[in-house]
Amino acid sequence: MRTTVLLLSIVIALQIGCDKADDNFVPHLPLITQTGENTFGCYIDGKILIPRDGEGTFNTPDPGMRFVGLGNPPNYEYIDIKIRDFKSGNGGLLDIHIPNLHQIGEGTFLINESNCEDSVYALDTVNIRCRWLDETSQSYKWYCSLPDSGLLTITRYDFENRIVSGTFSCRAVNRDDPTDFIEITEGRFDIKWDDLPGNFP
Repeated sequence: MRTTVLLLSIVIALQIGCDKADDNFVPHLPLITQTGENTFGCYIDGKILIPRDGEGTFNTPDPGMRFVGLGNPPNYEYIDIKIRDFKSGNGGLLDIHIPNLHQIGEGTFLINESNCEDSVYALDTVNIRCRWLDETSQSYKWYCSLPDSGLLTITRYDFENRIVSGTFSCRAVNRDDPTDFIEITEGRFDIKWDDLPGNFP
């Protein structure tokens, strides 16, 4: 009996310790890698965005990061790298739209105008859209990348191993207020897309 109580106490203590670790989670930018680590991070006006999974509904998970392509691989018409932060309360969402990734491969590309849509509704350019919480008004705002506003560098594109890695930064404008701008900086991703969704705490 004493052994059972002791084991139960240890299990409860470990569980409480794990819960506290989750409560004290501190997001940080991942290292810039090119090995398919399934990492992503950037700053939006100095505040960090990383993927964080949600609870999901009806046995369907809410993945923090997805890689979506239209068309027949490897010649996708476009791919979207979709980032969601379901846990921080900032409404963090960011999509990178890249047409013809297989054809363009590695290199540095201008980030162009976004219409703040994704998938088939996005403009046929390399562009970025994001949603972020305005802490003053406590409302979510959409931002669309501006023409020639930044750079996307694909540092590795490896279709055989399903890896795409890169860095990015750009300037974006509020969809509903042309005087409101944000800076997206220090962006980096390293995705093994056949191994998503991952585990984003």
